[in-house]
Amino acid sequence: MQKFTTILGSLLAILFLTGLATTLTRSPMIGFFDVLPVYILMAIAIFMMVYEAFFDKK
Repeated sequence: MQKFTTILGSLLAILFLTGLATTLTRSPMIGFFDVLPVYILMAIAIFMMVYEAFFDKK
């Protein structure tokens, strides 16, 4: 049951973060290179979240 809740929570957080990052590209005044740092930070945050949830078991 704990594995299921970890997967579900991680999936919901990843969907939220990617949705948050993609809403910035909807504006015609904001280009791709303006949003690139946000995509990089979101990728780092998602990687750290997945690593903490699944691979850092000591």
